[in-house]
Amino acid sequence: MPKRIAIIGAGPSGLAQLRAFQSAKQNGEDIPEIVCFEKQSNWGGLWNYTWRTGVDQYGEPVHGSMYRYLWSNGPKEGLEFADYSFEEHFGKQIASYPPRAVLFDYIQGRVEKAGVRDWIRFETAVRRVEFDNGTFHVTVKDLPNDREYTEDFDHVICASGHFSTPNVPEFPGFESFKGRVLHAHDFRDALEFKDQDILIVGTSYSAEDIGSQCWKYGAKSITVSHRTAAMGYDWPDNWAEVPLLTHVDGNTAHFKDGTSRKVDAIILCTGYQHHFPFMAEDLRLKTANRLATADLYKGVVWVKNPALFYLGMQDQWFTFNMFDAQAWWVRDAILGKVAIPSRAEMEADVADRVAREDAGEDDYDAIWYQGDYIKELIAETDYPTFDVEGACQAFKQWKGHKKAGIMTFRDNCYKSVMTGSMAPIHHTPWAEALDDSLEVYLRN
Repeated sequence: MPKRIAIIGAGPSGLAQLRAFQSAKQNGEDIPEIVCFEKQSNWGGLWNYTWRTGVDQYGEPVHGSMYRYLWSNGPKEGLEFADYSFEEHFGKQIASYPPRAVLFDYIQGRVEKAGVRDWIRFETAVRRVEFDNGTFHVTVKDLPNDREYTEDFDHVICASGHFSTPNVPEFPGFESFKGRVLHAHDFRDALEFKDQDILIVGTSYSAEDIGSQCWKYGAKSITVSHRTAAMGYDWPDNWAEVPLLTHVDGNTAHFKDGTSRKVDAIILCTGYQHHFPFMAEDLRLKTANRLATADLYKGVVWVKNPALFYLGMQDQWFTFNMFDAQAWWVRDAILGKVAIPSRAEMEADVADRVAREDAGEDDYDAIWYQGDYIKELIAETDYPTFDVEGACQAFKQWKGHKKAGIMTFRDNCYKSVMTGSMAPIHHTPWAEALDDSLEVYLRN
């Protein structure tokens, strides 16, 4: 009997894993039976936009944190697939900061070409994963038919992501605030906040980007409250950075330095939890959001049970091509082409990765740390090698462009590390591009 592999999630990480196995099959190798469980009705994970918040039509927590008008906040040259370039997909080189619809189309194009959709069971939520006598028992719910069932697998690959369960702090006065309080997970449309005074709590990428979206679509003012340090960019005149929120009184927000201001809405950009309630306790990853995840050998193998793998659990500079590097490595571990060492050696590997991350002094060290990680994985598989150093340099340029102009950095362009061609300047500056549709973006 061939092995059976369960993949949880058909977002970018899960799709990378499907493509990795399809690549081996295409090369004439025997591969296991693959079953991918996806809660949503389509693939793409977070890139699969929905207007819904809270729960979906089946009463399931909404997975997506995607919002209208989102554009890539990093250059596409840092995430391009090594086996499927933007030029191959679109028939031409495109600008460096695509909106969501364009990136979704690109992600979808590769897996449509690979023909892996039949491996996915859509609208199927994983309820429980347990391990006993060398076998994983995976219980799932067929949502449209309201039916639970259990199947057995030799390996489980968890690719459900970690940007769907919000971390929601409490501040005194929230219960009587006269406006709306929401987490970034439930933010869907910047136009909702047009002509309003917005308070954002947090300094994450979502704080930076949601604030920028609200500014772009006409918010009256944006105030960002930080716990430790301000982001420090050259913000527009109607943007302010203040110390941590202490409490809210009516519509007045009060801050740690004694200042206050009236606000109409509060958006919590306070991050996400690694949350895997479907995993049995002895299989559940518990880690901080960092580059060196806890208990994962090579960043993917569950040290306590090496038949279980987690993909894409790191804090991320690289995304799509890092997921590919991980997926190809996991595939080859399952196929027996790369060896998994003893538990002691795996634990030493984890400790070493943590120590090397801790030794880094700034974001540039973190970029190269993750770049070196990708090179390490690629060197052990047949994933197409690419200029990882060039991608790191693109990220370095990106950070410089953000410092030079936080509202104009998306107007810059970079060279593809896959094809060597330079991206064109987009036909409309980001601040003026109010239509983020695929058709308008690709217009010459």
